[in-house]
Amino acid sequence: MVFSGRFLVLALACLVPVVLRPGTDTILWCVLGLVLVATADLVLAASPRELVLERELPASSRLDEAVDNALLVTNRGRRRLRGSLRDAWQPSAGQSAPAPEGSRPRSDAAVALDVPAGERRRTLTSLMPRRRGTLRTPSVTVRSWGPLGVAGRQLTIPAAGEISILPPFRSRRHLPSRLARLREMDGRSAVQHRGAGTEFDSLRDYVRGDDVRSIDWRATARRQDVVVRTWRPERDRRVVIVLDTSRTSAARVDDEPKLDTGIEAALLLAALASAGGDRVELIAFDRRVRARASSTQKGHLLHRLVTALAPVQPTLLAADWSSIPVEVASVSRQRSLVVLLTDLDAASLQEGLLPVLPALTSRHQVVVGSVADPQLAEMARTRNDAETAFRAAAAERAGLERRAAARELEMLGVEVVDAAPHALPPALADAYLRLKAAGRL
Repeated sequence: MVFSGRFLVLALACLVPVVLRPGTDTILWCVLGLVLVATADLVLAASPRELVLERELPASSRLDEAVDNALLVTNRGRRRLRGSLRDAWQPSAGQSAPAPEGSRPRSDAAVALDVPAGERRRTLTSLMPRRRGTLRTPSVTVRSWGPLGVAGRQLTIPAAGEISILPPFRSRRHLPSRLARLREMDGRSAVQHRGAGTEFDSLRDYVRGDDVRSIDWRATARRQDVVVRTWRPERDRRVVIVLDTSRTSAARVDDEPKLDTGIEAALLLAALASAGGDRVELIAFDRRVRARASSTQKGHLLHRLVTALAPVQPTLLAADWSSIPVEVASVSRQRSLVVLLTDLDAASLQEGLLPVLPALTSRHQVVVGSVADPQLAEMARTRNDAETAFRAAAAERAGLERRAAARELEMLGVEVVDAAPHALPPALADAYLRLKAAGRL
């Protein structure tokens, strides 16, 4: 049983006779009148137990995209149901009810409900998710008001709903330009490299400046002219992307977790490498594997990646990097490009990643991608008073430690890509193209 604002108005109106004619009888008659009105309204209200709810909801949607959440309400009772309906989505779902034309939607508001006996009505709310992952609603709460709108019935009806919110892949806009560079690189004439990362393309006449090691002596003997082999960047290489989901990935930069920025970079790199003919393996890892996807599986690669990464959230644990060489070896026993998307935190690098890097760099080309905080550079430039000067000193120290960590990684043969959140995905894609063109994959 619930009461509306009208019941409060009636209760306040009863104060008038009590004030004008004080006494126990007056109070009792007012209370009796309120009880009779509320009881009559409650008895005449349609029962929410006679409702049947059917939910219409897509299985998945991308982050920051509006989703229509529809409910089909069937009234199997004998009375017309007038009331409201509220869905139990969590706040991060961004639920809003429709509003009259010209006004803004009401956030997380109840939807008006008017269902005649024996008929069905469709209610619609909009979801604007603010977080990745799986959104769930267990039930719907229905209120049914009586003819006077003073009292009504309320019932929570089980109506489970679930939708998977996928990463938005905003860095998709960088893909066409990188694909064009990839096609241009593949279409160029002889890439003169003989080491790993190149494969035989064709034969051509020797010209001054060619590497004498590229001379094909058998073809030269047959043609009685010097012929050299031409090489092109090797295709069908392995690209292993390791996404750090430990506690360092929970930090927010530009109002976005570092993990989400890493996901954007991983998606762009995976799409580019797959288009370049390379095989892609992705591992989301902290102390154990949280998600895994591969281009060798059936289906569209990007769909598998976003589906696998959608429920992944940062864990409040330090990463166990000692297991990474084993995980990389389990997916690729040949020379590969291993991309580690993690943080350039000096303490965590010293304790976790640096000891295992020699095992990786001895067999693979390793790239470390990290999210830089542009606010640190801004703090380092601002020195208006003593407080901002101390902040600038702290920012400078953090920057020096970060650059020192990057130099230490480079001394071990690691390529370091350290960029702001919006710049990291294209910068990592550019590093892949540069390594591929140089035949270092």
